Amino acid sequence: MKEKEARIYTKTGDDGTTGLIGGARVKKYNIRLEAYGTVDELNSHIGLIVAMNVDQHVQDVLKRVQSILFTIGAQLATDDSIADFKKQIPCKVEDIEMLEKEMDQMFKILPKLNSFILPGGSQAAANAQIARTVCRRSERRIVELAEQTEVNKNLIKFINRLSDYLFVLGRKLSYDDGIAENIWESGV
Repeated sequence: MKEKEARIYTKTGDDGTTGLIGGARVKKYNIRLEAYGTVDELNSHIGLIVAMNVDQHVQDVLKRVQSILFTIGAQLATDDSIADFKKQIPCKVEDIEMLEKEMDQMFKILPKLNSFILPGGSQAAANAQIARTVCRRSERRIVELAEQTEVNKNLIKFINRLSDYLFVLGRKLSYDDGIAENIWESGV
């Protein structure tokens, strides 16, 4: 017997609501949707970096990050009534430490930074900086959601650390391509 394929369109959202994992329906502008929608947007921007000509190690790290972000999105998309699923930890201390170790390795290679830099550089670096700004927005939405409902603290820490990682990654990608950083000059 042929398996039934999930339908992409259900028409249930035509009234301006969407279903959470667990069945509750909320308005599409609900902060929960803003939070997991921005995580989804971030994941897509990271996918764009993966699709570029970056080294295999960076691809592997970013693919791991994408999997973690997918789990974070699922957790954020879950109705508070699904207590068992909400208790699952979407990211572990080891995931946060992985980002820190990756940054520490890049710091060993990169020149010291004593001023602000303007986003840009190589195309991959510019995309990392865009992903960083989306990550910061995601963090703001998640923190806002955390004021209304319980959100795992490691989830917030991971997103915070990820934005730092994406900043450093952007610098490293430009460095690898031999492109000088564009230093911000005050008053120009």
